[in-house]
Amino acid sequence: MNTPYAWQTTTARASGAIFDEGLRQHMLRVYNYMGIGLVVTGLVAFFVASTPALYVPIFQTPLKWVVMLAPLAFIFFFSFRMDRMTAASARTAFFAFSALMGLSLASVFLVFTGASIARTFFITAAMFGATSLYGYTTKRDLSKFGSFLVMGLIGVIIASLVNIFLASSALQFAISIIGVLVFTGLTAYDTQTIKEQYAEGYGHEANSKMAVFGALSLYLNFVNIFQLLLSLTGQREE
Repeated sequence: MNTPYAWQTTTARASGAIFDEGLRQHMLRVYNYMGIGLVVTGLVAFFVASTPALYVPIFQTPLKWVVMLAPLAFIFFFSFRMDRMTAASARTAFFAFSALMGLSLASVFLVFTGASIARTFFITAAMFGATSLYGYTTKRDLSKFGSFLVMGLIGVIIASLVNIFLASSALQFAISIIGVLVFTGLTAYDTQTIKEQYAEGYGHEANSKMAVFGALSLYLNFVNIFQLLLSLTGQREE
C-alpha cells in the first residue's frame, strides 16, 4: 500500500535523478566548450608559428605587445558584457577569444621545442584533470580559499608586469612556482563553483551561458598552468 511518505520519497528520488542528469550534462557542456577552445588556440598558435609572413611582422615588431595584451582586454570585455550577452554571443566571443589567445601563444612554438611543448601539455592535462575532478567530487567547501587564491592571482599578475621591465630570472622562477599553485587551486575552486551555480530552474538559455563562462574560467586556468610549467621545464630551441 502506497503511503504519502513513500510517494514523497519516490518523487524526491526522481527529482534528484533529473537534477543529477542535468548537472552532468551541464558539466560536460562546460568541458566540451573548454576543449574546443583549447583546440582553436592550439591550431591558431601552430599555424601562425609555421607562417613567417604572419609571425615576423607580429613578433619582431612592437605589435607583439598589442597581441600579448589583447587577451587581457578581452577578459575585461567579458566581465562588463556578460550580463547582457546571449548564450550564442557568449559562445562566439569565447571562441574568438580562444583564437586571439592562440595568436598570442604562437611565440611558444618559436621559443620552445615541440617535444617539450607536447610533454608540458600532457603534464598540464593530468594536473588539471585531477584537480578539477577533486573540485567536482569533494564535499569540502572550497569557497573559504577563494579570497586567498584571488589575492595570489593579483600578486602573480602584478609581479609578472613588473618583471617585464626587470627581466629577473629569479623573480620569474618564483612567479612560475607560485602561479602554478594558484591556478591549480583555482581549478578546483572554479570547478566546485560551476557545479554549485547550476540550477535546473534557470532554464536552458541561462545555463548555456553559464556553461560558456565556466568554460572560460577553466580554460584560463589550464592555459596559465601550461605557460608557467613551460617556463619552468620547457626546453628552448637552439
